[in-house]
Amino acid sequence: MAGAKNHDYHILPPDVWPFVGAMSALTMTSGGVLTMHKLAGGHAVFFAGLLGVILTFFSWFGKIIKEAHAGDHTPVVQLHQRYGMILFIASEVMFFVGWFWAFFDFSLFPTALAPIEGLFPSKGIEVMNAFELPLLNTLILLCSGTTVTWAHHALIHGDREGLKKGLWLTIVLGVLFSSIQAYEYAHAPFEFGGTPYSSGFYMATGFHGFHVLVGTIFLIVCLIRAYKGDFTPRQHFGFEAAAWYWHFVDVVWLFLF
Repeated sequence: MAGAKNHDYHILPPDVWPFVGAMSALTMTSGGVLTMHKLAGGHAVFFAGLLGVILTFFSWFGKIIKEAHAGDHTPVVQLHQRYGMILFIASEVMFFVGWFWAFFDFSLFPTALAPIEGLFPSKGIEVMNAFELPLLNTLILLCSGTTVTWAHHALIHGDREGLKKGLWLTIVLGVLFSSIQAYEYAHAPFEFGGTPYSSGFYMATGFHGFHVLVGTIFLIVCLIRAYKGDFTPRQHFGFEAAAWYWHFVDVVWLFLF
């Protein structure tokens, strides 16, 4: 029959949301630049762009879920989705490699920055004790890695209650981690900026904390979908991607610790 589908790929129809998302991201970043330079209207532009990005998330991801329910996500399509998530996580790994590179460069070659006046304090700065709150947060994240794995195995074996309980525990542990890190920042013995150590510390751990927040939101969406009965033992890429992302967050924190 003319026009009949005779392949395993899913050809997407024309859609406005990629364009809306791109324009919203441009608007949001432009608003951020205006705000940093303290120009009029910066906040309004930023939040307008942020609203557009959030609307794009809901609309675009909602369509992907409908495609999955319609049977468009064949094994070939799911394989390519996994490739995409792997490449995304790899790009995130390289993002953190940059921060580690900067930190070790500061540590191994401090004399290269010596001519910059005021960059180094006249006395040594007090640093974080890794075996206090950071150690506690490490244990919390490691536990969250086991709970999300429990949820994954429960889903594979058709145990939906185990899936929900594992997700709940993982989300609670993620929120606890973020809360402890916020407390740690509030009581840190040094401020952001001023020295290479403090700048590297806050940028690396701060971006990791942002990734924990994104991962927690990712898991909350998966929990909502689990209650709606979206995932099946044979088709659950949305949850699988969230679990991979969460394990990536765990591993990065181990290196930061």
